[in-house]
Amino acid sequence: MKQRKFALVLGATGGIGQAVCHQLAASGWSIYIHFNERAQEAEKLRQSLENHYPALDFLCIQANFQSDEGANQVSENIYQVDAIVVANGQSMNKLLTETTSFDMDALWKVHVRNPARLISLLSNRLRRQAVSYIVFIGSIWGDTGAAGEVMYSTVKGAQHAFVKAYAKEASYSGIRVNAIAPGWIETRMNDDIPEDEKALVIDEIPLLTTGTPQQVADFVDFLLSGKADYMTGEVLKLNGGWYI
Repeated sequence: MKQRKFALVLGATGGIGQAVCHQLAASGWSIYIHFNERAQEAEKLRQSLENHYPALDFLCIQANFQSDEGANQVSENIYQVDAIVVANGQSMNKLLTETTSFDMDALWKVHVRNPARLISLLSNRLRRQAVSYIVFIGSIWGDTGAAGEVMYSTVKGAQHAFVKAYAKEASYSGIRVNAIAPGWIETRMNDDIPEDEKALVIDEIPLLTTGTPQQVADFVDFLLSGKADYMTGEVLKLNGGWYI
């Protein structure tokens, strides 16, 4: 009998995280659903996945990645894992002069420290598979930077650097490490942006449209499908030509 494959999706209750969970489940993946505060949303997602894919397993795991123990809280609940999708995060729209040390520490722990520590803790379980996967959901700002989001750009850039470095270190263990760097994706993170400002941004995007969580999920699905197994250490742009 074919062995079941498990993906850990960090930030599974976000717009991108939910789309990733549904897409991977459709492709036959059982899923660890990580969340922090949105317990009801996580349970609703679990039930929806279970109803649609009763032959698969879906388990919720709570952990606060602003805490020093966030990575440990997740790793203690993981048994088998074939793929890790790092889709969690928090925005930070502040001038650097308004960004506190607390803000900086929180961003670092959520986007870099805890994901990196968790991958370290789970690496022995990833190596049990002939091929396994790590995918970070980075950001266009990790490539080009954004005024008013300096520290957010910084931690996203750190994620991209981690992908390039760890891909080299983990390659001999069969672990493929890549990232997707989305541009404007229609999620709750952008709900508060006025329509006139959004229109100005869309005018700058060559494809003249924003992206969707499903388009990100499709890209994740491709990276975990086996069809991209000769690729590692790449940060793949998904931004409609906004930054090339």
